[in-house]
Amino acid sequence: MKHIIILGDGMADWPVDALGGHTLLQHAHTPYMDELARRGRCGMLRTVPEGFHPGSEVANMSVLGYDLSQVYEGRGVLEAASMGVDLQPGDLAMRCNLVCIEGDLLKNHSAGHITSDEARVLIDYLQAHLGNERVHFYPGVQYRHLLVIRGGDKRICCTPPHDVPLKPFRPLLVQAEVPEAQSTAELVNHLTLESQRLLADHPLNLRRQTAGHDPANSIWAWSPGYRPKMEPLAARFPQVGSGVVITAVDLIRGIGRYAGLRLVDVPGATGLYDTDYEGKAAAAVEALRTDDFVYLHVEASDEAGHEGDVNLKLRTIENLDARIVGPIWEAVSGWDEPVAIAVLPDHPTPCALRTHTAEPVPFLIYYPGVEPDSVQTYDEAACREGAYGLLHGDEFIRIFLN
Repeated sequence: MKHIIILGDGMADWPVDALGGHTLLQHAHTPYMDELARRGRCGMLRTVPEGFHPGSEVANMSVLGYDLSQVYEGRGVLEAASMGVDLQPGDLAMRCNLVCIEGDLLKNHSAGHITSDEARVLIDYLQAHLGNERVHFYPGVQYRHLLVIRGGDKRICCTPPHDVPLKPFRPLLVQAEVPEAQSTAELVNHLTLESQRLLADHPLNLRRQTAGHDPANSIWAWSPGYRPKMEPLAARFPQVGSGVVITAVDLIRGIGRYAGLRLVDVPGATGLYDTDYEGKAAAAVEALRTDDFVYLHVEASDEAGHEGDVNLKLRTIENLDARIVGPIWEAVSGWDEPVAIAVLPDHPTPCALRTHTAEPVPFLIYYPGVEPDSVQTYDEAACREGAYGLLHGDEFIRIFLN
């Protein structure tokens, strides 16, 4: 049997008054996910262990069954792996957003969804002016980049920028957790404030402002860590003889690399709501022809949740159903070799809150021959009544692969 996990990042949500007290999954038109829920078995999964921040890196590693207490080293190291940056002992890697600062406020975490081509110009500019043998900036995708500090100390307190939209930024600058990390905290804060000085009048930002777009006028470094020690997925589960990851997001690509999964690039996959859903679905079906396991990650709902846009998030959920889940289900349902399908988010991203929460997420598992439970629709309320109940740790991936 082959296996595919279809993960709608941030898809879960809270009840919304304007939707009659329903969640977005309850309100959205999702006939394919509902059909798989009726044919399969459902439950809830706690993807954020006690004591961990509900970041996508934590939740996705948890979905794949990794013990976060043993392998977690932050988001930066995962993005380094995605970019092919070989971290050396003592290298501190940090996720480095390009953000928009307006006055004293951190206006948004994405610099108005700057494009990758624009962002590369600014990151290369910062490397030329702030980089040295100890500090290196690496361009990534859209607003997501990498800062590596040789000899940096990870014992610093950093705030994820998507957690604090429209909050004053100065009280949120990096703080040392121990005296030995003070110089690292001071260096990161120096780079942040210097980036604001350098980027304020950069011609690219002036053009963005003239066009009515937010400027990318600051970096924001967070999620510090060192190279993790992750065992490949195939070493833990013999069912995964070979596997692939399909995503437009660097940190998920990094998780895939450390998990021993082959990266599949899809032209037109953006990490936003304009992503090439059909291209991702086709790539997943093609991968299932040759590989045993596919991890298909779609970021769109998470970004809509961060924007607090209920209608946009509804559209992303319906797109996932109609343009990802449906085509994959229709393509593989007639194969001689059976395919197991799981659908779930990594964490909720409630539109009302505009950031991640740690509540359990609904999941469905379908494969030919499974005995269905009583769940009739795929959503938070229905899946609470599913046969699997509430799962923790690696229980989900073990049940799914077995």
